[in-house]
Amino acid sequence: MHDSQNTSQAQRPGPLSGIVVLDVTRVVAGPYCTMMLADLGARVIKIENPSDPDYVRDFPPFVDAAQGRQSGFFAQYNRHKEGVTLDLKQPAAREVFLQMVRKADVVVENFRPGVMARLGLGYDVLREVNPRLIYTGISGFGQVGPNSSLPAYDNSAQAAGGLWSINGPVGEPTRVGTIIGDLAASLYAVIGTLAALREVERTGEGQMVDVSQQDAVMSLTENAVVNYTCKGDIPGPLGNDHPFVRPYGRFPCQDGHVFFGGYTDKFWREACLAFGEPELLDHPDLKTMEQRFDADTYEAHVRPAVERWFATRTKAELEVIAGDRFPLSPIKNIAEVVTDPHILARGMMTQALLGGAQFEVFGSPIKLSATPAQVAGAAPTLGQHTDAVLRDWLGLSDEALDGLRQEGVI
Repeated sequence: MHDSQNTSQAQRPGPLSGIVVLDVTRVVAGPYCTMMLADLGARVIKIENPSDPDYVRDFPPFVDAAQGRQSGFFAQYNRHKEGVTLDLKQPAAREVFLQMVRKADVVVENFRPGVMARLGLGYDVLREVNPRLIYTGISGFGQVGPNSSLPAYDNSAQAAGGLWSINGPVGEPTRVGTIIGDLAASLYAVIGTLAALREVERTGEGQMVDVSQQDAVMSLTENAVVNYTCKGDIPGPLGNDHPFVRPYGRFPCQDGHVFFGGYTDKFWREACLAFGEPELLDHPDLKTMEQRFDADTYEAHVRPAVERWFATRTKAELEVIAGDRFPLSPIKNIAEVVTDPHILARGMMTQALLGGAQFEVFGSPIKLSATPAQVAGAAPTLGQHTDAVLRDWLGLSDEALDGLRQEGVI
């Protein structure tokens, strides 16, 4: 595609252009959701308590800039947002927020269920103000159910959703090495919000989108649920192995490790030829995929062959040998990932600005041919856009803003 075409596309409004999102979230499960909506063109207004803002602003890594120390963690999840301060515990702030809701399309919050209702801003109240409103609530255990009021973190979801129990070395349940509960909940919240936007286009009726971190994690456990319901099997950690597919896992090489997935007849044949051992194709115990899946056969014949192939070669050499013949991927550290030519070619590194500081962060994995996500952008400093949003968008007078400021509402 020519550069002129890319430039033309980049200037087109995003697919969510015209959608206004009120972001009453903090940390990651919520800010990541609204960031993706912003990348796709929505106007996202991040609302923070002026005396108790999103505490991720104090999460490392930091860069010293003209406007003081700035958090790369915060910048990564809050690009393309406008920042407004509003203390929702105060009655005057409640009235301002309700005025904003009348003009908005979506509210996203990630408080514990019941918090917004105690502020007088629960879904039942907001839908009376704006029947078209989509109210997306992200929480540890959901808006309903016996555990809905329990506090939760990402680890709570990994533990309660079953993922922790099946991850890690054999016999050692281990949390997934990223905040998968927060991230998965944000992804499902985006999907639910987009579906609700489609429905409001058809019917004019808004609705609540209820996303639980526990639910999100449970949905990522692959075949664990159906294995239990069908056979009563309770899986444990498998380390880097698959329950039955072989060879399919991590293998050592000269300068690290690679993933190799040569388990089908086609891929096994290509691997044997590529590594100069065609005689394995005639081995009576290795002719079929089912035979190679047998644990004893695998340990006796398949694993030794694969480890022999890889032991004297580097990750780069193995990647070249594999080419497009069979699945083989170097297990890359983050330094290798962010400099990967393929990652760079797909625009998966971008810049986020915050308070005069510049950070290199991940881009958007959503690739739209006509209206691509706009990923490079600035995150707001605390309250950066309060006056502009409340005066220019909401219509409050300068006198009203001064009064709110004197009362500590903004």
